[in-house]
Amino acid sequence: MTVETDTAPDPTKSLLAFFGTELTRLRTKAGLSQEQTARLAHTTQSMISKIESANRVPSLDLARDLDTALKTDGHFARLHPLVIRYAYPSWFLPFVELEGEAVSIRVFENQIIPGLLQTEKYARSMLLAVRPDNLDDLVAARMTRQEIFEREERPRTWFIVDEYVLMRHIGGEAVMREQFERLLEAGQHPRTVIQIIPRTVVAHPGLAGPFTVLGFDEGPDVLFVDGFSQGRTALGQDEVTEGIRAYDLLRAVALSPDASAELIRRHLKELDT
Repeated sequence: MTVETDTAPDPTKSLLAFFGTELTRLRTKAGLSQEQTARLAHTTQSMISKIESANRVPSLDLARDLDTALKTDGHFARLHPLVIRYAYPSWFLPFVELEGEAVSIRVFENQIIPGLLQTEKYARSMLLAVRPDNLDDLVAARMTRQEIFEREERPRTWFIVDEYVLMRHIGGEAVMREQFERLLEAGQHPRTVIQIIPRTVVAHPGLAGPFTVLGFDEGPDVLFVDGFSQGRTALGQDEVTEGIRAYDLLRAVALSPDASAELIRRHLKELDT
């Protein structure tokens, strides 16, 4: 039997917290456990728990399934657009939707661990540095994006990271130890490749900043270019082609996946010395 131990969030803190407490209220009113609700809504008890504690952003499909399961006449589906609007910046939401549909994702990062590979503690420490008003929502949103790895057929993902990212110990040694272990674990999956550009490579095509190339079963690739205040999605074929070319050049100067894993292990070991 599953024990439900999550602490209820303050519903006045954010729309995501309000959504979670509404789910708890209406589920309890219906006399259902998290596990029973999960079965009716075609999800997992863990997901119901995370949503009720405001640690995950619900999808629209799940919001609709919750309405069906709890007979709430579209209540959660009507809340969903508001939750999404405040969980993700308006300029970023289109990218998140495309990311969820992509069959291939190629990411380059020269400042931080890519969001799809961040641990929750690393994400919180990194986002805390900009002192946002909605820190909990931002962390939950970032963790929610990682659910693409739980899809029945997960996308093929390729991450290239500058070694200087590994040297930036965001959150301190304990946080980075967990983060390095997460990278090593992620790199073992057959659909995920992680490569590190060693700091001995002083110039490469990624110096202009981080970017992501998304590939799809149908339709052209999409390029997302990150920026200081906000990123932008580029659909023009010429710019997308340049992004793909830059990524190929980055792969050429990066260490092999095995050598990259060994370099991550060295950085992990240095935390203990």
